Parts: sequence; structure tokens; C-alpha cells
Amino acid sequence: MQLPQIRLQSNFIKTGLDIQQATQQIEQPQAKQSIQQPQALIEIRTSPSKLTIDQTKAREDIDLKSIAKRIEEFAQNGYQDWLKGMERRALQGREMMEIENKGNPIAIQTKENSEKPMVPFNIGWIPSYNSVKLAYEPAKVDIRITPQKPIIEVEIRKPVHEYTPGHTKVEVLEKNTLDIDFINLFPEKSE
Repeated sequence: MQLPQIRLQSNFIKTGLDIQQATQQIEQPQAKQSIQQPQALIEIRTSPSKLTIDQTKAREDIDLKSIAKRIEEFAQNGYQDWLKGMERRALQGREMMEIENKGNPIAIQTKENSEKPMVPFNIGWIPSYNSVKLAYEPAKVDIRITPQKPIIEVEIRKPVHEYTPGHTKVEVLEKNTLDIDFINLFPEKSE
């Protein structure tokens, strides 16, 4: 005896995926930069040095005197000589008044008045040591510096960003199927 049967045969669906990956490109251009350093401002002020040389004493030592100095010396010497002469005449007058005392004042005074006095001579330095006077004022230097700040210019550049999104496409490669067969559904009549 044959029993009725139902036969089922199925195939699952077959799908395919077409995937395109996302792409991304990022590029960062360098920034444009400009740096300038101005020179510092320098101001220099100088007062000149001063050298003073006074050689008046050295010139006087070698007998190169100014007229004013010579007149002053002659006046001073004349005054001193006048005082000495007055003193000598007063002394000699007193000696003559006392002639009766011992001695011979006329002969002694004649000898004193006729002879020139001995001038002392000694070795000396002409001009004398340290007769030239030096005075020196050094120069003064005033330096003023004004620093200058650097000039910095920067141009920022944005990044270049390119992005392509990915996508996925689903395809049906094979459809699902269901086959149904009936066997021995209707028994056959025997003859």
C-alpha cells in the first residue's frame, strides 16, 4: 500500500552584498608665516673729553714769562730792593754817626757798596719737576637702546577634507523557492 505523501523541497534565498567602503582624505596645508625683526633703535651721545695743559710755570722756569708777570716781578723786586736799600742806608748812617767808636766805617762801607754780592749757583732742573700741570676730564658716553618687538604675521589655512560616504547594495542572487509534490494522493484503482 502506498501512502499519500507530501514532499516539500525548499531553497533559502541567497543574497549578495556589494559594499563600497567610505573614503576620507585629510590634508593640512602649512600655515603661511612671516616674521620680521626690526633693528633696535640705538642713540649714542658723547660729550668730548677735555685735556688742559698749563705750562705757565715751565715757561717761567726757562725765563719765557708774560709781560704782566715780568711787570709784577719787577715791581716786587724793586720794592724789596728799596726796603733793603733803606735798611742799608739807615745802618750805614748809624755807623757814620758812631765813627768815634772803633773801626773804619768809611772803608768798610766803600767796599760793601762797590762789590756785587756773590750769586749762589747750584745744579737745577730747567724746567723744574712737575712744572707742567695736566688736567684731564674723560669723555662721557650716554647709550640709550630702544628694543623693537618682532612683527609676526600668520595666515592659518584650513584643512582640506574630502569624504565619500560608503554604501552597501543588497542583491538577491537566488530567490527562495518552495516545491511541493504530492505523491500517492489519489490511489490508483486496480483493475
